[in-house]
Amino acid sequence: MKKNKFPVWAGIVLGIVIFALLIGLYVGGTYNSMVGLDESVNNAWGKVQSAYQRRADLIPNLVATVKAYSDYEGEVLTQIVEARASVGSAKTPAELAEAGDQMNSALSRLLVVVEAYPDLKANQNYLDLQAELAGTENRIKVERDLFNNAVKEFNTKVRRFPSNLIAGMFGFSQKEYFESKEGSEDAPDVKDLFQ
Repeated sequence: MKKNKFPVWAGIVLGIVIFALLIGLYVGGTYNSMVGLDESVNNAWGKVQSAYQRRADLIPNLVATVKAYSDYEGEVLTQIVEARASVGSAKTPAELAEAGDQMNSALSRLLVVVEAYPDLKANQNYLDLQAELAGTENRIKVERDLFNNAVKEFNTKVRRFPSNLIAGMFGFSQKEYFESKEGSEDAPDVKDLFQ
């Protein structure tokens, strides 16, 4: 009779070790994947903040140009300063969207002031700043879309089985999307700008 060189208990232990190693590799790979996706979301968030900050940085130049052509002072300037501060302090997409709405409101009021000064509307500095703002608005939209795509990819990974188990073990949770403000699908009424 042939003697078995490899005892049964050694085969079982080897099988358990290989199984544990495979589980460990899967957990490690999934964890690393989630870290990468999380960093992609953080990177996209930084770009969104940068685009909003760029807009906030252009506004004082626009205000200065308007002030040079008018006796403009007051409430709108205060609103712009407050809106700029809220852009810088926003920590979530909802807070940044709210700050953006405040900035849009202040800009709308500033544009109403501009309507009273035809020379200003023809000024090259003013026209250049308007073009910069339009370009910045496009950048903001692009960066918000890229952020939402990164959040979608991350949230999908966090919610899918079995990676959701690993996400729960390591504290990964879903991220917040940028969402449009309720009623933004309706075109604004121009009369609202003059109130």
